[in-house]
Amino acid sequence: MDRGEADNMNADRREMTDTCLIVSGGPTDRKFAAEFVKNRKYPYVIAVDAGLAVCEELGLVPDLAVGDFDTFGLERMEELRKKEGWATDVHKPEKDETDTDLAVRSALRAGFHTAHVLGATGGRLDHELSNIHLMRAAKDAGLFMEIYDAKNRIFLLTPDDEEYSVFLKDRIYGKYVSFLPLTETVLGITLDGFKYPLHNKDISILEDPSLCVSNEIPGERAKITFRKGILICVEENHSYIRDVRQMLFMMAL
Repeated sequence: MDRGEADNMNADRREMTDTCLIVSGGPTDRKFAAEFVKNRKYPYVIAVDAGLAVCEELGLVPDLAVGDFDTFGLERMEELRKKEGWATDVHKPEKDETDTDLAVRSALRAGFHTAHVLGATGGRLDHELSNIHLMRAAKDAGLFMEIYDAKNRIFLLTPDDEEYSVFLKDRIYGKYVSFLPLTETVLGITLDGFKYPLHNKDISILEDPSLCVSNEIPGERAKITFRKGILICVEENHSYIRDVRQMLFMMAL
């Protein structure tokens, strides 16, 4: 067994032991979601309100359902719970936290270090922005969130995130890699191996916020380093957009 195979096996073990799946209530491409969970085995699945509908369609039985269920419906949730036997954490609609926030807190209480999140983008913009900011609170509490949809993988980077600072061309989510400042300033960004390199560059929300958008990896690998701040990393699956557009075009013929 070579090192690459060993790394893949170790990654699978980490996913099995340390990573949970959160299916939130935002719009979710069912075809994408089915492919996403097909080859991933999660030890713990949290369904968030309308995320129960996604789980139901995918044949995915959650371990916990969280939220106020004002979208999925309390009665419908109870009927499904009695049939499948999972736990619930029901809240009133009048609350301080979003349902996804509650799910993240549940993941932390369950002892997970990583959460893959579906259904956190593409719907209400306020919820999408809240979920991106929620990644910061989760990270500070010890939970690394990765938000996935059919077009994007989104996560946060800090200067000490060595595991996530190296990007392999054959493993990234898509063609484009973008870095956006979450904190007011991000200092000393160096991009090695990217199509558009940088050396010790400072960016901020107020100055050059889009400087690191839509970069590419022409070789086999690339790396980012920086001294201070927090970056939002977005890997875009541009090929999926192209495939969907092509499918819609063919359907229109």
